[in-house]
Amino acid sequence: MAGFISRAKETMRSKRAEQPVVFVLYFVLRALVLVTLVRSAFLGHYEHMMLCVLTLVLLLVPSLIEHTLDIELPDLLESIILLFIFAAEILGEIDAFYIRIPFWDTILHTTWGFLCAGIGFALFDILNRSDSSKIKLTPLYMAVSAVAFSMCIGACWEIFEYLADSFIGVDMQKDTLVQTINTVWLDPTNSNVTIPVRDIVSTQITLASGEVIQIPGGYLDIGIHDSMADLIVNLIGALVFAVIGFAYVKTRDSNSLAARFIPRVRESRDRKQV
Repeated sequence: MAGFISRAKETMRSKRAEQPVVFVLYFVLRALVLVTLVRSAFLGHYEHMMLCVLTLVLLLVPSLIEHTLDIELPDLLESIILLFIFAAEILGEIDAFYIRIPFWDTILHTTWGFLCAGIGFALFDILNRSDSSKIKLTPLYMAVSAVAFSMCIGACWEIFEYLADSFIGVDMQKDTLVQTINTVWLDPTNSNVTIPVRDIVSTQITLASGEVIQIPGGYLDIGIHDSMADLIVNLIGALVFAVIGFAYVKTRDSNSLAARFIPRVRESRDRKQV
């Protein structure tokens, strides 16, 4: 733990000198998280306090990755990552933006798909340009691989959400009200015939105790629609970056949009490889 804190302090000192904008953003977000932590303590929301502690650790991760792997995250990329962490954990979970703002989850998953594609693209680009690498990937292959990398991360997250819902009893895979389902379960012949159920206006759940729970508005889907929507927008975000990443590799324009999202090896390491 002492080593972690020491590395974090060293990283913050270098961040203040090299990336002042990111440094200020980090401390503004950190202050907001600490305010939320104190507020949660007064309200007795201990699970929210744990989320705040987790957020404080996550806010350090980008800088620690830079320090540990000796890579440089562009200011825009790192700023978006920090804002993403705050938006997901503090605004989304604690302030219930996932419930209050219908498209909050969609926006975050689209952004996450875009960022993961950028990180994946950078990994393949660094490998491609390394003198020790025997594999040289074409720009198109790098773009496709970046999309695959992003989708892999997105799928792993959806698996995590499912496991958390199943074994911890939370609702990370948000439920969706649907008015139409197609199912073979209602087929009286048991011959795999799809039975459509249309215009569902309400459903009832009867518990073993005899209690009846009324669900107005339709049938309550418990996760599949949310997971599929998350993966689809993740794919959209990844494809968007794949296009601009492909253009970046073709031109190597350091002032392009893609260059602001692709991590790169620090100059010191580049010189060592020469």
